[in-house]
Amino acid sequence: MKKFSQKIVKLLIKKKLKVSFAESCTGGLLSSTITSVSGSSKIFTLGLITYSNQSKVKILNVPKKIIKKNGAVSYETCLSMVKNLDKISKTNISISITGIAGPKGGSKSKPVGLVYIGFKKGKKILVKRCFFRGKDRLSIQRSTVNEVFKIILKSVKTQF
Repeated sequence: MKKFSQKIVKLLIKKKLKVSFAESCTGGLLSSTITSVSGSSKIFTLGLITYSNQSKVKILNVPKKIIKKNGAVSYETCLSMVKNLDKISKTNISISITGIAGPKGGSKSKPVGLVYIGFKKGKKILVKRCFFRGKDRLSIQRSTVNEVFKIILKSVKTQF
């Protein structure tokens, strides 16, 4: 993860792009991984840990009705998180994460390992549904961070 984060920071510095994150199930691991790299202050603007539904509503302005209808772990919640983070942070790239890292809390329709990653760069928005199977809590969180890095890398290289 460390080499990957160093590569991301270097690339974003080179492209003069700033990032912000709104994390739920990763609990700050994404922000911590980025800020562990020297020079990250040039690209990292804001990291929010909106772990509870209340914080998603109060800090990120996710409408209560979206969470009530779809749940905190949903495409709709993730989309609202990333759109509102973008408004708050005014960065080039905004990332939101919501999911179930386990080992408890899953259901048949939303099993442990289900994660949504929201990505916004300019006017382009992507919400990716991921499933990290059969892993413990930390490995699900790490897999999520690695997936975010892949999305950033691909988007910057292909001008997403």
